[in-house]
Amino acid sequence: MSLTFEEADEYAAAHSSPPHDVLVRLGEETNETQPVPEMSVGPHGGAFLRFLVAMKQPRVVLEVGVFTGWSSIEMARALPEGGRIIACDASEETTAVARRYAAEMGVADLIDYRVGDAFETIEALEEIFDLVFIDAGKPDYVDYYEAVLPKLAPDGIIIADNTLSAVRGNEAMTRFNSHVLHDDRVECVLVPIRDGVTLIRRRP
Repeated sequence: MSLTFEEADEYAAAHSSPPHDVLVRLGEETNETQPVPEMSVGPHGGAFLRFLVAMKQPRVVLEVGVFTGWSSIEMARALPEGGRIIACDASEETTAVARRYAAEMGVADLIDYRVGDAFETIEALEEIFDLVFIDAGKPDYVDYYEAVLPKLAPDGIIIADNTLSAVRGNEAMTRFNSHVLHDDRVECVLVPIRDGVTLIRRRP
């Protein structure tokens, strides 16, 4: 008997470590106040990001697309000593929510929130990124990818969210997935967690 994607995702989420109480409340507030609350990575996606950061131990993380902050908070919880996150988003309103919950979680000093145009922020940064999480406007994914790849550490990782939405006809994600797959500079794997997450690294 084969499982549907929804059944598999629900079972996987139920058998992953549960979220911190602070994040539960963040999720509740997001659901109550945001018109598209599913933009949040949620418990399962957040746990996956925290696990990756715990394994990778990046010193500099770039996040493109903060929303209400679940992803940056989870990643910050697993940073090594001296690690930090530069978190970019265009919305002051949702970033304010992110700041508030990051402070409550005790990780606010690890996250440098930048409100404004992400491309301008990325261009101005001199840091080399050990890990990049892209979860912003889907039509801009290819451009975000091309903007961050030159600043990716030799052993760095790019994590792109929502990549499985191409199956449902998201043309922007279809274009992004094809672009990465046929890029000889990198290798990638699409993991079917929630709406799909693609892990990308430079070819050895």
